[in-house]
Amino acid sequence: MISAPQVHDLLWGMPLSALPEQVPDWASQAISAGQPVVVRRAVTDPDQVAVGIRGVQRWQRLACVMPKAAIQRIVKPEQLIEVNAELFPVIAEKIQLIDQVLQATGWAWGITGSTGFELATGIQVMHANSDLDVLIRMPNALAKADAKVLLAALRQSPVRVDVQLQTPYGGVALADWANARHQILLKRAEGAVLVDNPWAMQEAFA
Repeated sequence: MISAPQVHDLLWGMPLSALPEQVPDWASQAISAGQPVVVRRAVTDPDQVAVGIRGVQRWQRLACVMPKAAIQRIVKPEQLIEVNAELFPVIAEKIQLIDQVLQATGWAWGITGSTGFELATGIQVMHANSDLDVLIRMPNALAKADAKVLLAALRQSPVRVDVQLQTPYGGVALADWANARHQILLKRAEGAVLVDNPWAMQEAFA
């Protein structure tokens, strides 16, 4: 049984029939080729999941929905941290440079964004100046002091890393939380909101 898709998961099985009208050629070609779509934050009907289609160019992004019944395979960010260095030497080196820092935390983490897409598909979409997008599952509150320590440790690496913390109520940037003096942006399906504490339900849904 396929588990419920979560934000940043890659999904295979998107049918052409689910594409919106007047879809760009690059998007229909991507789906025809069997490429996965990525789960995004948006409110949908219970039998659908909000997804995004990406092309090889940065501007090629299309938001749409996918029937949950059509999902054939799910790859989560955590499944992409074990990299074949022969196939992806540059990516493998980047991940190796931050792996020790993240593994030491004991938290579940994974690769998202263009790097994750390339690792999952073999399609080259990364660019020379692409950041390494990382997702950390953070079900419990992270003290700002600990966030600062983690951010500082990651910044000692030559790799540019963009870390998102996934709280029970949405996503927040590690850098924002570590440096926040006031409210920070919490990304959620219903829309982004400013909160004092991204782990406090009463504030997250204010």
